[in-house]
Amino acid sequence: MADPARRLATYQDVLDAPDSMVAEVVDGELHLQPRPAKPHTAAATALGEELGPPFKRGRGGPGGWILLDEPELHLGRDIVVPDLAGWRRERMPVIIADEPYFVLAPDWVCEVVSPGTAKLDRAQKLPIYAREGVGHAWIVDPTVRTLEALRREGPQWLIVGVWKDQDMARVEPFDAIELEIGNLWADVSAG
Repeated sequence: MADPARRLATYQDVLDAPDSMVAEVVDGELHLQPRPAKPHTAAATALGEELGPPFKRGRGGPGGWILLDEPELHLGRDIVVPDLAGWRRERMPVIIADEPYFVLAPDWVCEVVSPGTAKLDRAQKLPIYAREGVGHAWIVDPTVRTLEALRREGPQWLIVGVWKDQDMARVEPFDAIELEIGNLWADVSAG
């Protein structure tokens, strides 16, 4: 139970956060993270480039999705910003510009983890996504070069697969195409 003396963070705290930070409210606490580092950004961008044509536009795939980078989601009392999220068009045919954030939970989220975000992404945000009915979650770790896919089974997440390095994979819910996992870190050198 929350400490009654503790002030719960609000959307105003998110709005007041510095532009250089990603602001989220999880379990009533404001979390500020610096903008993603280069490997993180490269992996998220590459994944969006891989999924966009076949699933958003229907070029080389079935279409039927709206895919977005870093959407702000207001899910119950929590405000979270996954690295990527997708909605099936039958649930959200278009984006209505009535407010700057989304209240409809996506069908799929992807968190690109870093040493500073992994604990929050896994231990606190994944349960929020399950609670709100998100069907699929991917965890991409560009440091160790893995993609982990999860499917929601009731209130829990089931790991459906983990791929690494240069693996080729059909990963639900985007298993209509084969992904070359290595494309997510192809532009990043270890140093």
